[in-house]
Amino acid sequence: MPTVSVTAFIEAPAVDVWRLLTDLRARADWLTAVGAVEVLTPGPLGPGTAWREVRSRPGGGGLAEEFVVLEAVAPGRLVLGSPGAGVDYRVTWTLRQRRRRRRSCTAVTVAQQAEPTAGYGRVVALIFGGLAARAVERALRHDLADLAAAVERAATTEAA
Repeated sequence: MPTVSVTAFIEAPAVDVWRLLTDLRARADWLTAVGAVEVLTPGPLGPGTAWREVRSRPGGGGLAEEFVVLEAVAPGRLVLGSPGAGVDYRVTWTLRQRRRRRRSCTAVTVAQQAEPTAGYGRVVALIFGGLAARAVERALRHDLADLAAAVERAATTEAA
């Protein structure tokens, strides 16, 4: 499967977006597709930090995914790894301070790469590659919309 990448503009400083994005204990509060998060490693977020989250599936039920931080450069880049069945995933979040419509905002890009690790992973990628890419793109757009809404809610709450 090729890399799937989505960008959104969030009306907040990159440091505020980063703070929420990297607050693992708050993930289930702002990601509507995530029902639960279990942090697997102690300490502050950094390379090696791991967690498990349960995401709801479109047809019902949940899917547990584990993530590990591969790289964390505040407030601009977060790279996560996630092993799958026959495929390893790499998710990269990039935050860039921008001006849009004469206002300061953060351009947030999230990209997911899938690397087949077993023969059947390659076969599945060939058969379902385009369909999977569209499903991943929808999920990434949904996560970005959730992040934007949560950051903007937090900014409104702080201003009140």
